[in-house]
Amino acid sequence: MGRPLRIQYPGAFYHVTSRGNERKVIFSSKRDREQFLSYLESASERYGAVIHAFCMMNNHYHLLLETPYSNLSQIMHHINGAYTNYFNTKRRRSGHLFQGRYKAILVEKDAYSQELSRYIHLNPVRAKLIEDPLDYPWSSYPYYVGAKKRPGWLKMDDILSYFSKSRSKAMRLYKQFVEDGIGKEMHNPFEKVFASTFLAGSDFISWVSEKWITLKEADERNIPALRKMMRKPSLDEIEQAVESIIERDDPLYRKVAIYCCHQFSGANLKEIGAHFSMQGSAVSQSSRRFKVQISGDKKLQEIVEKIKRRIRNVKC
Repeated sequence: MGRPLRIQYPGAFYHVTSRGNERKVIFSSKRDREQFLSYLESASERYGAVIHAFCMMNNHYHLLLETPYSNLSQIMHHINGAYTNYFNTKRRRSGHLFQGRYKAILVEKDAYSQELSRYIHLNPVRAKLIEDPLDYPWSSYPYYVGAKKRPGWLKMDDILSYFSKSRSKAMRLYKQFVEDGIGKEMHNPFEKVFASTFLAGSDFISWVSEKWITLKEADERNIPALRKMMRKPSLDEIEQAVESIIERDDPLYRKVAIYCCHQFSGANLKEIGAHFSMQGSAVSQSSRRFKVQISGDKKLQEIVEKIKRRIRNVKC
């Protein structure tokens, strides 16, 4: 079974969860939870982790965190490793505390951070531990609504800023936002996770795929998420994208279709040639000529960009 894909880049925003081995309890005392919080603080101080929200349940935890220095693995090694050492030493035990590797979902921050923070803060309510999330002391929610003094390592400004520029008003509105989710059949944001890796829209996924993912350290055959992300659209799908922008009877249509199939399908010249009833060498020549034509024509560049966005939607 392939290992989950880990994508790291400066400023990446994640929802991270880690569960106890065999779903066993990892926090059984106030001291345990305080110690875990101290590791969040040291992760912030030493490795630049930006902690936006957290919740400690009995056998797992949730974090919303950001990595300005592209070092999620280092941050999580510190948090889970240090806490495991503490837990094992205190209880005179050895071995794994957490169940395998932590799970990290890369999140499109502006689109999902509000909903994710509410999901995290309502965890104890969904688990029927309490009725009011304000009564649960082991999440960041009491800080978000001003019931507790915020620790220096907890960054609330980003999420609160979505509600108001005034901090006090933002806290009131955020409290209402969270309370509105109590007792309702709320949509689970994780139902939208793509390839077990992304909680994001197609444009964001394409941007990350193109800019930050390479096969240098990843074997595509053994990573289902990467294989899914790297799926190329078919020649027919690309033609459909082109046709959505340019009429088939337009003289430009065939040139654009051949160029886009050559650039984005991953098919070889022989396959593309057969699709368009032409020689493979002619595909290469046509694509090369059209590329030169695009370079000096802003209107053509805009058309191709629109088609690329349609093709990205096909991929995702």
